[in-house]
Amino acid sequence: MYHGIINVYKEAGYTSHDVVAKLRGICKQKKIGHTGTLDPDAVGVLPVCLGSGTKVCDLLTDRKKEYIARFRLGCVTDTQDISGQILEENTVTVASGEVKQAITSFEGESMQVPPMYSALKINGKKLYELARQGKEVERPARPINIYRLEIMEEEHPEYTIRVVCSKGTYIRTLCHDIGQKLGCGAVMVSLKRTNVGEFDIKDAYKLSELQKLADEERLSEAVCPVDKLFEDLLEIIVKEDGFKALSNGNPLKETDICIKGNDKNRKPEDREQFRVYNHQHIFFGIYRYEAERRLLLPVKLFFME
Repeated sequence: MYHGIINVYKEAGYTSHDVVAKLRGICKQKKIGHTGTLDPDAVGVLPVCLGSGTKVCDLLTDRKKEYIARFRLGCVTDTQDISGQILEENTVTVASGEVKQAITSFEGESMQVPPMYSALKINGKKLYELARQGKEVERPARPINIYRLEIMEEEHPEYTIRVVCSKGTYIRTLCHDIGQKLGCGAVMVSLKRTNVGEFDIKDAYKLSELQKLADEERLSEAVCPVDKLFEDLLEIIVKEDGFKALSNGNPLKETDICIKGNDKNRKPEDREQFRVYNHQHIFFGIYRYEAERRLLLPVKLFFME
């Protein structure tokens, strides 16, 4: 069984669930989960977690994401992208300077109302299922943060933008909201996710490439180890005497561990988190130091029994 994360390049026409289903066949294992859904027409980075790596699905979902999106002014659809049913077609009278001003005004923290065509649940029902029945329900606005928003290409009335944003941001809705602010409407024409946290599009594998690696028994080359996600944390080695406590997921004493590297002689700080490995340098998980008890307590464990 594989344990870790594969940086998949999701191609157009596949749902995120399609990618997971195909990877189950390629990897020949069931324990697989994706992080952050991409619409079927969208392409780009879709980190897929395998085995014990599924424990970081929520962590990856929380990472910053980067998108390249293209939208067209003068059109509104029910899905907020070009695949939907057209609701409005308007003459675009705004100048490009007004468009640029409207686009950049969405940078920073704001509240966004999620689209009806989304997998969010209201009262236990997915919004897109209600939308397909012709129903529209009230959706509470959610806080989002757009860290960076820039225009990459201008072919008025179409614009290509680069967006770096927080989790929960709908780029379709951002394009729609820009159009609403300008009074002419807008629809997203294309979307590419270029980055999720540590995973970049330049390193992503298409499903056909992963199948080829599997056929050549080289699939492990595409699997990123889980501990790579925590390289900002100091590394701790648990001595052989402390292995039993570690293997059972129990707290560790100060005498059980040593900090690796240039900081090996210093004491852990209160609430500080560490990457923890056994004496054979096998990654076990993340521990947090509690100064009052002088113990390291498990935060998230990844070892397999």
